[in-house]
Amino acid sequence: MNSLSPEVRARIVAALVEGVSISSIVRMTGVAKTTILRLLREVGTACAQFHDEQVRNLATERVQADEVWSFCSMKQKNVPAELQETIGIGSIWTWTAIDADSRLIISWLASNRSPEPANALLHDLQSRTSKHLQISSDGLPHYIDAVMQSFTPGSASLGQVVKTYATSAPQPGMNPNSAASRYSPGRLLSIEKTAPLGTPDMKHVSTSYMERWNLTLRMGNRRFTRLTNAFSKKFENHCHMLALTVVFYNYCHAHKSLGGKTPAMVAGLTDYRWTAADMLRLDMWSEAKAA
Repeated sequence: MNSLSPEVRARIVAALVEGVSISSIVRMTGVAKTTILRLLREVGTACAQFHDEQVRNLATERVQADEVWSFCSMKQKNVPAELQETIGIGSIWTWTAIDADSRLIISWLASNRSPEPANALLHDLQSRTSKHLQISSDGLPHYIDAVMQSFTPGSASLGQVVKTYATSAPQPGMNPNSAASRYSPGRLLSIEKTAPLGTPDMKHVSTSYMERWNLTLRMGNRRFTRLTNAFSKKFENHCHMLALTVVFYNYCHAHKSLGGKTPAMVAGLTDYRWTAADMLRLDMWSEAKAA
């Protein structure tokens, strides 16, 4: 790894967070695949540690939470019976909580879609914030129990956006076996806002920012791109790339809606927009912390 210049390392990290595949980066830079993956592990580990230590004591008041699907190694239908319950093989759900005002990703984790990761996400969210929270989520019932278990009574409220979809069906004249038919989304029938816990301000019950983050994740993290062979083969590398993506989004990704600032700048965690070179310095920061 020391044979790579800082400029080449920065080019690789910048390519990774812009949705470029590992194989494409090999062709673009001439760097071996094993070297790129080793850099991903080192910087991803440093990013996860940095996020865990620095994104705390936030004055957040409104949070949106959601979970987005991907898969690792193979599709769930192809997972052998003895590995069906193994986290990291088959379907993976990335749980995320975002500050609705600063757009800062506060908490995230990759797991299955059971109550346990919902509890872990909300517990982590509680540990990083200091004010009463209004939490918005989709209609998944796991969030209700998770809020009740992670927050003391009166310290958080929960509003949910429940969407009802029709079963996807081909349009008139469309071949039911065509790709356009198979991959068309279900037709949205209704949207209902509910308040299962506390007294949330219903005009702020929304998952719009969360859904925009899901799109950003799919566009900027190649492992989430649908209908390609760029999916994660190892769960460990999947999590490293998620850590890299979150720190890039929080500290490097400028938002027009935030006046050109990054979420971390708006949240008061930094006073300037980071570059890929700044992210590489986290590797040295992590080594210094361990020394």
